[in-house]
Amino acid sequence: MSLPDRPLPKLLDLFYDDPSVCGRFDAVTGHDVPTAYRRMLVHEEHMTVAMEAHHESMVDVDVLEEHKAEDTYARKILLRREKDRAVVQFGLLCVNLALLEDAVRDEILEQRRPLGRILVRHNVMRSVSLIGLWHVTMGAELKTLFSPAEAQATFGRTASIELDGKKAVEVLEIVAPE
Repeated sequence: MSLPDRPLPKLLDLFYDDPSVCGRFDAVTGHDVPTAYRRMLVHEEHMTVAMEAHHESMVDVDVLEEHKAEDTYARKILLRREKDRAVVQFGLLCVNLALLEDAVRDEILEQRRPLGRILVRHNVMRSVSLIGLWHVTMGAELKTLFSPAEAQATFGRTASIELDGKKAVEVLEIVAPE
């Protein structure tokens, strides 16, 4: 079973009747992304690793919502710095569980660790592909989750993770405003 293609609107549609509650997404290039955000977003690595390096802290995952149907598992998450619990990233992800070994699948479903850390920890052979970069005008939900009332916009990306040449994960990752 392959993961169905889920362009940005489809990934948002998994969690929102009205995606504007999350935000407005305008496609940008890497050159349009400010330097601080570029280091966090414009790469083909796991965001868990990028966030931990940028914030000089391990990150924990908070699962806000999840959906499971057959071998597909989707969740809405926050990544928080361990050292002060500050939110550093919002994300949506959809995983094809059928492509994962039982131990990896079980750990993902436990919801205790970020996906990137799980895949690295289990030494899962993978390749991360950057799909798109986004200027995100925050909607009501992101404004609440990210807290700083004065911030109106931030940046994010969509990416996919392939395992053995098969698309296993699609993600939307939005970094907290700097």
